[in-house]
Amino acid sequence: MKNLFVFAVVCLMAIGTSAQDFPKSDASPMDAAYFPSRAAFRGFEKTDEAKKANEPKIRVIYSRPQKKERDIFGGLQKYGEVWRVGANEATEITFFADAKIGDAKVKAGRYTIYAIPQESEWEVHFSSDNDRWGQYAYKPEESLVTKITVPTAKTPSTVESLAIMFEAVDGGAHMIIGWDDTMVRVPIMM
Repeated sequence: MKNLFVFAVVCLMAIGTSAQDFPKSDASPMDAAYFPSRAAFRGFEKTDEAKKANEPKIRVIYSRPQKKERDIFGGLQKYGEVWRVGANEATEITFFADAKIGDAKVKAGRYTIYAIPQESEWEVHFSSDNDRWGQYAYKPEESLVTKITVPTAKTPSTVESLAIMFEAVDGGAHMIIGWDDTMVRVPIMM
């Protein structure tokens, strides 16, 4: 009986020490966008030529906040205020080769994206301010790599979850950011 009791106590202690308290799912899940769009799947290509054509040039990692019947731009995200272009951590962009944004050359590397939305245009910032939660510690005077002003456009339909994607253009891509009924195209030349 004593041995059975000791065995039960040891089993209960083992269960207690191996239990984990994993965090609940975030309301704004992380996502990734690639240019070219099939870059993450290049390993499934049948030929070396197709694999090479789908090598990543740009990757964006971001959290996707939800509209949830809120007014986003001009409401939740005030015009003229810095925004992390997503939720949670600041949105991260990686250039796998040197790029050109507007007139500025940007070296291959990892950066964060911030924006200052206005009703008719956004000022989009590329920053060396990596590994940050939100935009609260962002100091453009210390970390701004380049910025570009791009016009806003209406989305064809309401975008419930923030979305970022790439559209191929001659010499590079447009990074398209859309949420609610607003979108912008940020030209990136490679």
